[in-house]
Amino acid sequence: MGNDVYIRMRQRVVALEDQQLTVGDVAQLIADETLLNQLKNIPIHHISKQDHNRVVIDVMQVIRMISSHIPSLTYQTIGAAQAVVEVEVKKKKITLIYILLIWFLLFVGAALAIMNFHEDVSMREVHGQIFRLITGNEQARPLLLQVPYSIGLGLGMMLFFNHFFKKRLNEEPSPLEVEMFNYQQNLDQFVIMHELKESGKKENGH
Repeated sequence: MGNDVYIRMRQRVVALEDQQLTVGDVAQLIADETLLNQLKNIPIHHISKQDHNRVVIDVMQVIRMISSHIPSLTYQTIGAAQAVVEVEVKKKKITLIYILLIWFLLFVGAALAIMNFHEDVSMREVHGQIFRLITGNEQARPLLLQVPYSIGLGLGMMLFFNHFFKKRLNEEPSPLEVEMFNYQQNLDQFVIMHELKESGKKENGH
């Protein structure tokens, strides 16, 4: 392989405050075995408070840092040109009162959303009509339908979100997880574009 170095930036990296990032932390490397460990241990960035919660490391920054330590190498880049480093900050412990308050707000909000939807589509009248068609009897509140319907609604939500508390029902990602993944992808792309724009302004002297 000689002096050839193949670099592929990692998509997302999680780092801690005050951590020293190395080339091996932000990129996957293929190189001669005699160089590989040395390349991976080259420092690339030190996480500080000024970095806030995200840092973008560009492949050109990696190549520049490697060249300053080991000159006369040939570089081939593969994949994305940037890696987004997410800085993990120490989180304060959430007290029980906050957990109960959040749970209560979510419970009330979800209950109101379901009740408003049922009121909009006249679900009670629909249940009454179905009960009359099946039994031939008139009843304003057919609990024979409403009780299993309510249980099925909860079970259906669990199947839809593919979770029962922390337990995953199967390996398929839930729609919420897919949306969160798409959101994270868009957020990383925005951070990269913003960082490139700021770097361009600094290079132009603005």
